[in-house]
Amino acid sequence: MVDPPPPVQVRQAATLMLVRDGRPGVGPLEVLMVRRNLNADFVGGAYVFPGGAVDPADGGAEAEAICRGRSDAEASAVLEVAEGGLAYWVAVLRECFEEAGVLLADRADGPPLSFADPDLEARFAAHRRDVNGGRRRFLDVCAEESLVLAVDRVHYFAHWITPLGAPRRYDTRFFVAAAPTDQTPAHDAGELIADLWIEPAEALARGRAGEFELIFPTIRNLQAISRFATADELLAAAADSAQVPLIEPRVVADAHGWRILLPGDPGYAEAADERARAADFNELVRRASAAANEAPEPPR
Repeated sequence: MVDPPPPVQVRQAATLMLVRDGRPGVGPLEVLMVRRNLNADFVGGAYVFPGGAVDPADGGAEAEAICRGRSDAEASAVLEVAEGGLAYWVAVLRECFEEAGVLLADRADGPPLSFADPDLEARFAAHRRDVNGGRRRFLDVCAEESLVLAVDRVHYFAHWITPLGAPRRYDTRFFVAAAPTDQTPAHDAGELIADLWIEPAEALARGRAGEFELIFPTIRNLQAISRFATADELLAAAADSAQVPLIEPRVVADAHGWRILLPGDPGYAEAADERARAADFNELVRRASAAANEAPEPPR
């Protein structure tokens, strides 16, 4: 009898939905999306939001010292964890800088970081290459440039855990923040191969048309933010949210094959101990994602 494979370790991760208005203050709401490298282990080529794993250096006193407007105790209370919550905010800002070239930070003496000066933009592009290449730490760049991270402008929005059976599992916190007006996103041309601003409803429509590869949590979050007309409306709602529920999908097998259940779906509780045995978990995710992205019913 073959022993079952060891369980996949669940890693902490953070993802940022960076938003703006097509016309400032008017709308429509647009969100920054980036495309994964086609050779990525998990659903290569999918359009997602900037983000990644939380690193040890994202937490602790050194990181907290360069954060403005939110302490670790306050962040941990928002995430309902004992400690270390601020690391998710630091991680999501670091990942946004690494992957998209956008850095939500202020000068220590007050003004927001601006890339309006081409020389400054070029300097930060060099910083980004060094961080991505492992030659410098993100925290060292912030210290050298006298920056404080604008964690007070980043709002907690959603909480997802990858289901059992995935080759990699993440405990992911999703955040939303307004995009700086004078920083232009640019994908890293490594882990990511494209970037674009898009209305959530258009991203969902392009997913249904087969033009975009979208995965389940991305679809659900696009559907959630599509309810808002402007960035300000979305950010105000996220800032006022009292509690963010945990969503941990479960994979089940039935007469029709494999499918994914969410909390509240019939059979979800009974599926607690199931393990996905699908030969191709990526294909399972693609099928479940397509089913989750059905066209909305026309208004009556």
